[in-house]
Amino acid sequence: MNLQSVAPNIWFVQGEAAVGSSANRNFISNAGFVITPEGVVVIDALGSPALAQELIDAIRRLTAQPIRYVIVTHYHADHIYGLQAFKALGATVIAQQGGKQYLNSETASLRLSASREELFPWIDENTRLVPADRWLAQDGSLELGGERFHIQHLGPAHTHEDLVVQVEKAGVVFAGDLVFRGRIPFVGQADSGQWIAALERLIEIKPRVLVPGHGALSSDPLADLQLTRDYLRYLRQTMAAAAAELEPFEQAYARVDWSRFEHLPLFRAANRMNAYNIYLALEQQASQGLKP
Repeated sequence: MNLQSVAPNIWFVQGEAAVGSSANRNFISNAGFVITPEGVVVIDALGSPALAQELIDAIRRLTAQPIRYVIVTHYHADHIYGLQAFKALGATVIAQQGGKQYLNSETASLRLSASREELFPWIDENTRLVPADRWLAQDGSLELGGERFHIQHLGPAHTHEDLVVQVEKAGVVFAGDLVFRGRIPFVGQADSGQWIAALERLIEIKPRVLVPGHGALSSDPLADLQLTRDYLRYLRQTMAAAAAELEPFEQAYARVDWSRFEHLPLFRAANRMNAYNIYLALEQQASQGLKP
C-alpha cells in the first residue's frame, strides 16, 4: 500500500484493477484522507479490516492527529469491510441514509458470508458490517481544522447512496464509484440513466483533481468523467435498440462494436455482465411502455 499525494495534506491509496480475492486481500478500491490541525478525515475504509489497519498505520506515520471521521461514499463491500478498524479508534462514520437499505438487506448478509470463504483469512467470522453513526438525509458539509468538506448525494446512480466529497480549498473531489478510471466500471443493479446524470453534475463542478473509487488519480477530470459517461451511454444506446426490437441478448451483444472499450482493464470480466444487466432493465422499461 503506497501513499500517493493528491494535494497538500491530502493523500490516497490505490487498489488493484482486479476482482477481489484472498491473493490481493480485497484491495481493489481506493481510499483517501485529509490531515487537518484538528484531526483526520478519511474517505472510504477499504475492503478488509487488515487493509484499514495498514491505512491507519500509514496515517500515523504522517500525523499524530486523531482520525475523527470516515465518510463512506457507498456501502459496497470493497469500501466498507475496513470500517470496524476505524470504529475501534472512535471515529465517526458518515454515510447517506440510502445505505441502510443495503446494510440491512439479505444481499449484504449473504455477501459477507460468501466473502468469509472467498476472501479468507482477510474476511473472517470477526468481520462485521458497520452502520454509520450519522446518516445524511440531504447534502451537507463538514468543517474541521479550517477545512470545509462538501458532501453531495448524487445517487441513485452506481448505488442508491452515492456520495461525493469535495475538499473546498484544494478543489479535490473524491468521487467514489461514480468514476472508474482507466477500467471498465461495475454496473450491477445500478440506475445507469441516473449515473450518467450524476456524471454530468460532476462535470459541472469542474474539479481540479479527482480521486476515483477505482483507478489512478486524475489530473484531467473532464476526460475521465467523459469516458465513464460515454461507456454507460454506449451500453444504453446499444442495448436499448436491442430491447426495443426484441432482439435476443446474445445476438445483440455479438453484433455490437466494442472496439473503443475492449482494451480497458476488466473488459472481459465485466462488460458482458454490464450489458446484460442494462439490457434486462431496458427490456423491462420497454414492456411497460417507458422510454429509456
